[in-house]
Amino acid sequence: MNFLAHQYLSFHSEPVMVGNFIADTINGVIPDEYPEAVKLGIQIHRSIDTYTDSHPIVLETRKLLYPWFSKYAAVVQDVYYDHFLAINWHLYSKIPLAEFVNNVYAVLSTNEQVMNEKALRILHYMKLHDWLYNYSKKEGIDRALKGLSRRATFKSNMEKGLEALDANYTALNQHFQEFFPQLENEINRMYGNELNNDFLE
Repeated sequence: MNFLAHQYLSFHSEPVMVGNFIADTINGVIPDEYPEAVKLGIQIHRSIDTYTDSHPIVLETRKLLYPWFSKYAAVVQDVYYDHFLAINWHLYSKIPLAEFVNNVYAVLSTNEQVMNEKALRILHYMKLHDWLYNYSKKEGIDRALKGLSRRATFKSNMEKGLEALDANYTALNQHFQEFFPQLENEINRMYGNELNNDFLE
């Protein structure tokens, strides 16, 4: 899953949102100096990725995308799934997408002191180009994937991401809508008790 889904699955807890955001910039053991709720956000992020990467529906999506993007199919799938979360947002949240996104930017911006240089750089560009809201637009997906293509180590074809999205739109949307409630239920099952703890207040 990509940035929007990870923030949605932070369950409105500000420190969990921060941990979920910075998780990809932290390898290995989670540093002890982070607050417990931030560490929980990192753990949730990793659990989301583990569950997603082994789920049969997601694997079917990646199989569909492999002829287009080869080893980068998983990267493209993450971006596409954020698009389908954004366009189907009303199915998952009563908070309008624009309001949710603006709150995410505000929360992350007020917690920059716990972020490393890489996370700060990502946050800068995320806000500058309004990634989270623009995932709802095809032109936003096109821009995101062309940017990833320019930074890819090997030939990725991600600059053709919009073409592949349009060619497989119905199937990809169906995959997402079948998968995402299962992911949300799994994270609730794994972390529901911890998410209700007092330290998340």
